[in-house]
Amino acid sequence: MKDTTEIHPIAAGELATAAGSAGQAIPPVWPLASSVAVNPYLGQTGERLAQTGARLARVAGLTVTMPRDWYQARVADGRIGDDDLAAALEASPHEGKPASLAALKEALARPERKPHALPTLAEMAAEHSGTDWPGLVADRISHWAASYFDDGQALWKAPKRRGAYAEWRAVATHDLLPEIHGLKGFAAHVAGAPETAEGAIARASAALGLTPEVLETYFHQLLMTMGGWAQYARYKLWQVELAGGTDPIMTEMLAIRLIWEEALFAQYEEDLIDRWERVKASHAKPLTPTSDLIVDEILQEAAERGAQREIAEMFAAEASERGKDRPALQAAFCIDVRSEVFRRALESLDPGIETLGFAGFFGVATKHRGFASDVDELRLPVLLNPAVSTVSGTPEMEEEDRQARFAARASRAWGRFKLAAVSSFAFVEAMGPVYAGKLVRDALGLTDPGLPDSPAPRLDPALDIDARIGAAETVLRAMSLTENFARLVILAGHGARVTNNPHAAAYHCGACGGYSGEVNARLLALLLNDREVRAGVAEKGIEIPDDTLFLGALHDTTTDDMKLYIADVDTAGHAEDLRQAKDWLAQAGKLTRGERALRLPRAGGAAGIEPRARDWAEVRPEWALAGCRAFIAAPRGRTLGKDLSGRAFLHDYDWTQDEGFPVLELIMTAPVVVASWISLQYYGSTVSPQVWGGGNKLLHNVTGGIGVVEGNGGLLRAGLPWQSVHDGEDFQHEPLRLSVCIEAPREAMSAILEKHAGVRALFDNRWLHLFALDDAGQMAWRYAGDLEWEAMAAQPATPRLKAVG
Repeated sequence: MKDTTEIHPIAAGELATAAGSAGQAIPPVWPLASSVAVNPYLGQTGERLAQTGARLARVAGLTVTMPRDWYQARVADGRIGDDDLAAALEASPHEGKPASLAALKEALARPERKPHALPTLAEMAAEHSGTDWPGLVADRISHWAASYFDDGQALWKAPKRRGAYAEWRAVATHDLLPEIHGLKGFAAHVAGAPETAEGAIARASAALGLTPEVLETYFHQLLMTMGGWAQYARYKLWQVELAGGTDPIMTEMLAIRLIWEEALFAQYEEDLIDRWERVKASHAKPLTPTSDLIVDEILQEAAERGAQREIAEMFAAEASERGKDRPALQAAFCIDVRSEVFRRALESLDPGIETLGFAGFFGVATKHRGFASDVDELRLPVLLNPAVSTVSGTPEMEEEDRQARFAARASRAWGRFKLAAVSSFAFVEAMGPVYAGKLVRDALGLTDPGLPDSPAPRLDPALDIDARIGAAETVLRAMSLTENFARLVILAGHGARVTNNPHAAAYHCGACGGYSGEVNARLLALLLNDREVRAGVAEKGIEIPDDTLFLGALHDTTTDDMKLYIADVDTAGHAEDLRQAKDWLAQAGKLTRGERALRLPRAGGAAGIEPRARDWAEVRPEWALAGCRAFIAAPRGRTLGKDLSGRAFLHDYDWTQDEGFPVLELIMTAPVVVASWISLQYYGSTVSPQVWGGGNKLLHNVTGGIGVVEGNGGLLRAGLPWQSVHDGEDFQHEPLRLSVCIEAPREAMSAILEKHAGVRALFDNRWLHLFALDDAGQMAWRYAGDLEWEAMAAQPATPRLKAVG
């Protein structure tokens, strides 16, 4: 190794800053039990798409847009018109953009250049020696990380007395595989490393001759090579930061990866030094988008403008009118795009049915413990901290709780016996035939996972009456539900019945932290049925009739069944309302299944939908949020009767009732941001599935109880499985950044963006598009960035928002 005493070491502060920035550039990934969508470009929202493309090309060889032929096809069939291309070209701020529309079209006709990441030292050593060093590094890090981060899957748990770096060193100093493969003295190299991660980074940086200019993208690249493990470490940091703390885990993960680079450089320095100097020089160059990346960003914007034209035409179409009489039924659903199909079907059955859209946690940010459980479930958006604690069941159910715990312990003990190293083979020999019946039932789809049916949730500890009144008023005003209440108001959370699916939580409610939404819906129903609460909100101007009953429910998005939690409330006097509601909900479910069956492979009509929830071999039980492309916050009258094809998040909002615009601020800083995470996760899993996608479901193995790997090892895979965006023949998600359409004064939206820099960056850098609807409900203004707006041309009416494909 070269004499490092001649190299001027980088200041500790610069190293710490660079390590911290690299960690922030990595998106988090939530564990499987509470999986939520995450924007894979979370660390790059301060820059535009072309700049992000330059960054990710350098560190991971990633593209950030679709292949050119994808855009060519849309130009050919008219989904992208010349006006869209010209407008996107004019809006581009890049100096190196094509000089004219004709030049842009010429660039479109040329094939794109495939990006190639700068090589790591592990990759250079592999090319020189013929040994797959990147594969070995990934394997050894994964082997350790699966044990270190294990969340209850392993029968023999690894100790976690110290941080990640210290625990890795304890393992790596006894790992013989690197030396067996030819990395001489690796164990001694690790043993001789500094005791702290910061010290290890400093030593390796000096040994590798790094300069401050190299650090930004080189450190980012090393964390990217750790795949989902770096993302899971980022999740751990996210949780600590959300509580106001700090954690060195990303620095420790970087130190682990950097020590491998240092060891390989020590062994192959003479052969790699010249090339390594050139690579470092490339890392030190400013990140500048190429002309190809600029063209790709313009084409992506043009595709989105074409889709926005269709949305504008939908708004221009004549809408159905909502009746002024008291509704026959009101039903509030999550803003989830799957709810749009069910809402439309339900409203079509009777003009007296009124539906509403609101974030699926229904304003109840709860840390919940299920019945007979001590596990805290954070049933709230991951951007928030819990505001209340709740539990299912009452103190009087102590005996039922005890019996349920005994049964759960016995089940866990039996499961561990079946899997234990000593007993597993004997168990299969002796007990295998006993499971034949279960195997047949599962194979035939005769086992029904069922919907959640635990005892009613309650606040624990309870809130005082003023707090309960304040919470009820806040939620009702946020829902724009302050008058003309129906006799029966259903609050429907959503979840999904699926079988043998590690990503089951991804089908649940993102606003509920990856859990199903019935707990939050039931809690709000109980709160709004409280007579003291009703009296309190009446004093604040919200009169709820004495005969109005709020009822929690759960919409199963896989089968489109609806479960009503009737046992939670006193239904005396509402027998006919409930009978009619059940009938309407059943009819709406049938209509929704028929529509969804048109997109699902092998569904064979509405009757083929329900069995998918029970089929352990079904890789596409539903499409979840594939196809999402719009977020609409406006009165329901603007979209009533219009077919949005399950592609829009629908949030009811009436700005005339929002004095001071606190509800608008909440919508733009919470539901819109959560929806952007969903949209961009689908976007990233479609355009860059090799890194941002979860891989092939058929090859998945759960590891650590937190994620999946493909096959019998390798890096943790984060993001959506391929089967979630592709049907085997074509994409079922069209990668378009979300168009946010809000009916509210532009000045109010600009003030909110000016106040919230992180949200503003999403719109200024085009990760989201923002539109203002006028008093007639038309898309009249486009947000142009820098708190400026531009007027839009009026659009002709069209009957529906076009479906994918």
